[in-house]
Amino acid sequence: MTSGRIESAAFAAVVFFSVLVATAPARADPAYGTYVWPVVGPVIRGFEPPPDPYGPGHRGIDIGTPFGSTIVAAQDGTVAFAGWVGGSLFISIDHDDGVRTTYSWISAADARKGDVVTRGQVIGKTGQGHPGSITPHLHFGARIGTTYIDPMLLLEPGSVAGFIHLAPLLEQGTPFWVGQRRPPLDRPRGPPRHDHF
Repeated sequence: MTSGRIESAAFAAVVFFSVLVATAPARADPAYGTYVWPVVGPVIRGFEPPPDPYGPGHRGIDIGTPFGSTIVAAQDGTVAFAGWVGGSLFISIDHDDGVRTTYSWISAADARKGDVVTRGQVIGKTGQGHPGSITPHLHFGARIGTTYIDPMLLLEPGSVAGFIHLAPLLEQGTPFWVGQRRPPLDRPRGPPRHDHF
């Protein structure tokens, strides 16, 4: 993608977000900690609040995930927008708690404006992410009226399973101490024991 196309896409995205701010729901009683993750993956860039609606910042989080991954609605709501802006595809959903979530730079939309969606319902597929990005990701944003909020506040706490890395299984016949401290040599020898796991 050329520099001019990247700048045009970025400008179109700013205009798009500005238009959506004017039509976002006004009521504000966010259901913090109850939204599901729209995709599975690590947060590769966090929220950086802009100083004003048109200022620089990062109005959401980037969740790293392979191109074409399934995106689900983070909470029950009504699709406020689903379409192309500046050559990029976006979906925005209004939720009953006054929050509008946005799923940006996606590759496919399975929801249309006016659709009523439920929490966890498939709404599309991820794209490459921000124009010029090397790592594929979903940009997930949230706001109340004209104020952007950190989407991490809305999301359910992540499972610790994603942070625990189990040791690889050893091949049969490999001593259990490979990669660990070897047991002392004065240990009584006998038939192999399998109760050390």
